[in-house]
Amino acid sequence: MNNKVVIIGGVAAGPKVAAKLRRLDPEAEITIIEKGKFLSYAGCGLPYYIGGEIKEYRELMETPIGVMRDPVFFEKTKRIKVLNRTEALRIDRENKRVELRNLESGEMSSVPYDYLVLATGAKVSIPPITAVDLNHPEISLSPSDLAHVYTLHGVEDAEAIRWTIKEKLAKRAVIVGGGLIGMEMAESLAKSGLEITILEVLPEILPILDEDMGILVRRYCQSEGVNVRVGEGVQRLEGEEGVVKRVITDKGSYEADMVIIATGFKPNDDLARKAGLEVGERGGIKVDLFLRTSDPYIYAAGDCVEIENLVCGQPAYMPMGSLANKQGRVVAMNLAGRREVFRGALNSVIFKVFDYTVARSGLGVKQAQNLGYDVEYSLVPAPDRAHYFPGAKQVIIKLIADKRSGRVLGAQMIGKGEVTKSIYALATLLNYQGKVEDISNLDLPYAPPYASAIDNLCLAANVLRNKLEGDMAGISPQEVERKRKRGEDFILLDVRTPREYQNVRIPGSVLIPLSELPAQVDELPADKEIVTVCAGGLRGYEAYLILKSQGFRKVMVMDGGMAAWPYEVER
Repeated sequence: MNNKVVIIGGVAAGPKVAAKLRRLDPEAEITIIEKGKFLSYAGCGLPYYIGGEIKEYRELMETPIGVMRDPVFFEKTKRIKVLNRTEALRIDRENKRVELRNLESGEMSSVPYDYLVLATGAKVSIPPITAVDLNHPEISLSPSDLAHVYTLHGVEDAEAIRWTIKEKLAKRAVIVGGGLIGMEMAESLAKSGLEITILEVLPEILPILDEDMGILVRRYCQSEGVNVRVGEGVQRLEGEEGVVKRVITDKGSYEADMVIIATGFKPNDDLARKAGLEVGERGGIKVDLFLRTSDPYIYAAGDCVEIENLVCGQPAYMPMGSLANKQGRVVAMNLAGRREVFRGALNSVIFKVFDYTVARSGLGVKQAQNLGYDVEYSLVPAPDRAHYFPGAKQVIIKLIADKRSGRVLGAQMIGKGEVTKSIYALATLLNYQGKVEDISNLDLPYAPPYASAIDNLCLAANVLRNKLEGDMAGISPQEVERKRKRGEDFILLDVRTPREYQNVRIPGSVLIPLSELPAQVDELPADKEIVTVCAGGLRGYEAYLILKSQGFRKVMVMDGGMAAWPYEVER
């Protein structure tokens, strides 16, 4: 008897389950239930469709050879039945049936299953924002009641945003939320010629990064003409004649012809909850290593599930298309009688913001500290290839490790240079619980067009080893700025050249070029705290060693040098 497999969700994990299962089990009866119109599209490509890099949305739904992944494709080529524009209302676990409603006709029906797969994805997390039409203030509205207020959750949303831009109905856009989607949308809308404001309620944008890295991305976006406001919560939207006109925050008001609510996603686990399946404390369907739910006849995969963070072993929510596809493959193999496991993930992320690449994998500093790790890190700017080779561009790498064991806990990378090779290598090492010394000794390929003789990832590891082994003491630019604001009595010693210092410097810093430092050591008070600073850290470290050799005890190097300084400067 052929197994009846019903899959609820037809975007990423669901189609992957169906396609892989068909290859493994030619006789299985496979049905996909999808609430929306479109199937198996690359949701991560939607910002690039809005921005124009991708010309037609169908490109997001095509196979590598240009075949459209629509219901006809699945039914004729894959022999997979598709019920799109159909909503799954309830799971009857006792009788192993799913109750359905056709969203176009309203017709009710049900479908039986031997095995059920929940691939219901994520839903937009919208903060408690009110809305008002100033022409009808007596009527209570939600943000979506105003025209030109959008989220970005599917092709339909992208089409609406793109239409608004094409029809020249918007000149000023406000993006609510400075996370990954918000930053990608900022670039897409800016390319369309719109004035962009980003409003983020948290102290810094991009909560997937530590604040010291997030602020560098924010400063860069501001240099590209984007108005980024942090620590500012949206309270309400105001419209006129049904169209949004401004955004009101706890600190001000912003004119807007279009509003994008990009405040993140949460697992769409409603069906699972109603069916009595186990769900994590922070949302997300609980699954075992085989991606089975608490019901052995129901599997779950994709953005609706809770998975394990492989670095710390804690449950986590990681809504990524790459993981959804991996999980879909695992579910299909188990439905076909294999014993395939999905151990978890590292929360590896990479994305583009204008000419910056932003990447991370593993834990951040605060996250690691909250989990009980004794953390040390390096913050190292370095070129993505030999510095003398044409086209070399800077990357800033933050490498994080546990002090006691030397185990690498995570990394973050930003910059205009090539980042992918470094984050890939780092993620691989994290997967096998590697240590900092393992990175130092990695045999990474070298040629001037591609890398420095000491790869920038290896360089970051070497700096971190210096810290772990007690050969260097560092201080973050953020802590230096706090010391300045508090009026603490310390010396910020700039050891760059006079020309560099004249071009740009931190207010209140003192210049003694590194070449002159040995002869001028006696001019520095031995009882004061000294923080050395240079362009990127190397000369600051060399100055640190000179001072330490001369008996100075209160010496630190500012991590990342001027390349990582995001605050006030003098010119």
